[in-house]
Amino acid sequence: MENPRIVVIGGGAGGLELVTYLGNKLGRKGKAKITLIDRGTTHIWKPLLHEVATGTLDVEIDQLSYRAHAAAHGFEFQLGNFCALNRADKHVTLAAVLDDDGNEVLSARTLNYDYLVLAIGSISNHFNTPGVAEHCIFLDSPAQAQRFQRHLLDAYLKLNSPAHPKDKLNIAIVGAGATGVELAAELYHAAAELNLYGFADLRKDRLNISIIEAGPRILPALPERIASAALKELQKLGVHVRTSTKVTAADNAGLQLGDEHLEAELMVWAAGIKAPDFLANLDGLEHNRLNQLLVNSKLYTTLDSRIYAIGDCAGFALPDNKWVPPRAQSAHQMASVVAKNIIAELNNKPLRDFHYKDHGSLISLSRFGAVGNLMGNLVGGTMMIEGRIARVAYISLYRMHQVALHGWIKMLVISLVARINRIVRPRLKLH
Repeated sequence: MENPRIVVIGGGAGGLELVTYLGNKLGRKGKAKITLIDRGTTHIWKPLLHEVATGTLDVEIDQLSYRAHAAAHGFEFQLGNFCALNRADKHVTLAAVLDDDGNEVLSARTLNYDYLVLAIGSISNHFNTPGVAEHCIFLDSPAQAQRFQRHLLDAYLKLNSPAHPKDKLNIAIVGAGATGVELAAELYHAAAELNLYGFADLRKDRLNISIIEAGPRILPALPERIASAALKELQKLGVHVRTSTKVTAADNAGLQLGDEHLEAELMVWAAGIKAPDFLANLDGLEHNRLNQLLVNSKLYTTLDSRIYAIGDCAGFALPDNKWVPPRAQSAHQMASVVAKNIIAELNNKPLRDFHYKDHGSLISLSRFGAVGNLMGNLVGGTMMIEGRIARVAYISLYRMHQVALHGWIKMLVISLVARINRIVRPRLKLH
């Protein structure tokens, strides 16, 4: 196939790593036209969104420009919101792009493809719980994380005011998965840092943070001993963890827990994810109950060998009747296999099968440490780690993502600049 058109929709961890690899291998050499489509103009690693939400990470500094990255790595970037697929004619449709005032900036467009990769990611699943969509904040995107950060700063200002009628700031986090647990710890870190910037009355004991989990324990996807270690650390901080508790509704004053009403000024919903709803009606492609597109061992969709799906929007069944978990390591592994399979297909070589490898899980508890487990040949099975070692391992996951995007040398330079910024810039984003 001469100069094939490869379109990747979604610039998250998997999608961006994929177009970077293909751009370097094919785009720069004129062997293919690689196009990345995303509805935003910048990328931030999704596991860091809880830090964006608390202001401990400034998205304006750490985000990556798609256009600049495309120019450096041999692919092109198109801004747009994917809204339709035509498998028969092999093209996708992008909705018109509007500015903040509703004026059209870019008209609706269609893009032809020879190979299409869907890396659209996931959204929060609120299970149609009444009031949640209206009153809770989700952390699916940088924009949502920044919205929470603005609300958080306003709440801190009120709490620090002598005229504020309440002695505590009540924050409720629904869902005790990685996002909920990491956000709770990061909130205490942010509160401690704010004392340096004029919030003298914002003491630790004035934060009232509750985690609400419907299941019997926190971190249900991780081993029991990791969950227990994380629970102990949360309790040391003062987080109120309530398990086996279901949220039945939300309003502007808090959460309804059956017959009990839990007061909260800020509410975050982090209790499960699903693929976007429109994937359930995407030109006949098969999907599971979470709207994930079903893929086979080569990672192309079950009904179309020219359409691949990776990351959170891909449904890959494991031998134990479970699905590949929606983690950054899953997206990374899938992106690697799809990149090699597309190149193999262009060269008329056999495609490789995808085999998910669980390398373990790490949970960041901000400056208070981390807990997790490492799995694989390196440790001869499973090894639980915590404290400073786990924190270093957690940071290294982000560094490996940066290596995939920039290479080792640029990653080291970025790490050095980040260290310098910690010295010369405020520790928190304060606006």
